[in-house]
Amino acid sequence: MSETQNSRHMSNRPVLAAIILALGLSIAGIATGVGFARGRAADRYVTVKGVAEREVLADLAIWPLRVVVANNDLGEANRAIQASVRQVREFLAQQGIDSTQTALQDFVVTDAYANQYGNRDQITSRYVIRQTLVVRSVQPAQVAAASQRVPELVSTGVVLSTGDEYGGSSGPTFLFTKLNDVKPAMIEEATARAREAAEQFARDSKSAMGGIRRANQGVFEILPRDQAPGISEASQLTKTVRVVSTVDYSLR
Repeated sequence: MSETQNSRHMSNRPVLAAIILALGLSIAGIATGVGFARGRAADRYVTVKGVAEREVLADLAIWPLRVVVANNDLGEANRAIQASVRQVREFLAQQGIDSTQTALQDFVVTDAYANQYGNRDQITSRYVIRQTLVVRSVQPAQVAAASQRVPELVSTGVVLSTGDEYGGSSGPTFLFTKLNDVKPAMIEEATARAREAAEQFARDSKSAMGGIRRANQGVFEILPRDQAPGISEASQLTKTVRVVSTVDYSLR
């Protein structure tokens, strides 16, 4: 090979290297573009929510009855509180509530003279005794009916007060404790509602729906059936159980 040919061959090497590098970058760019397109396609999904609601009946009632007596003689006050508790038990028995469903709690004696800031001349009753009788019944409807007849108990001379415990209310609290019994069917129903929404979205967007990408069962709520200001869930026998499930479905 002549010196001229050798020199021309050497000068072509950078050009050839540049062409090879450009082809490599082009191929890599195409591969990256395909990968990005695939990645975006894989990320296509729709998020939908499904709601399920059930009306349920309370299966447990908690009813605190707080009896109060006042007297200047401690012995008389103690005998009076015991008599009042007996009257409460008799009243409950008349309403069909078994005495085994009741328990005595919170026996409290207050001596007004023990208050160093009080004026003894203005004290009408030195001793105040409080005793709470708590009804715990698996027959909430029976307890609800009895609570409507409390004026009959008061008419016998029993004094009832509203204490700070038990939410500050002397009325019954109605609980639904069988949430686990309704959970499976409600989750199934909520998921079915979510799938219906996803299928509708897929039809509207001219897409094919794939499988579940991610799912969130949601939190179960126990709500009052009759929702109005001042009405709590705990005071109602009939309640509404609600769950909202969130599901992501892939789209193709």
